Amino acid sequence: MSTKCILVIDDEKNLCTVIKACLENIGHWQVLTTQSSSEGLLLAQTELPDAILLDVMMPEIDGITLFRRLQSNPHTQIPVILLTAKVQTVDLNQFLQLGVAGVIPKPFDPLKLADLVAEILGW
Repeated sequence: MSTKCILVIDDEKNLCTVIKACLENIGHWQVLTTQSSSEGLLLAQTELPDAILLDVMMPEIDGITLFRRLQSNPHTQIPVILLTAKVQTVDLNQFLQLGVAGVIPKPFDPLKLADLVAEILGW
C-alpha cells in the first residue's frame, strides 16, 4: 500500500511545522505544507494529495472559498478537513453542510492529530 499524502494549507507557519512533524512521525504520511491559499490550490491540482487539512480563516482566499474552488474541479474533489477556531455549533453545522470530510477545532492536541485525521478519513 502506498503512503498517503496530505496537503496542509494554513497561514500560520509554526502550526504547519507542528502538523507536518506529527503527521509524518506519528501517521507515517507524506505531508506537503503551504501558508498560501493560491499555492495550496496549485499544489492540490499538481500533487493530487489524498486529503487536505485546510485553515478556515486565511488572509488571501478564505478556507471556505478555497474548498468550493477545489470541489468545482473534478480533479481536486479531495477530502478536506477544516482546521478552525470557529467552533460554535452554527459554524460547525455550516461547515459540515458544505460537504467537508470533517472539522478539527483549534487548538488541538498535536499528539492525537494523526489518529483524529485517520478516524475522520476512515484510514
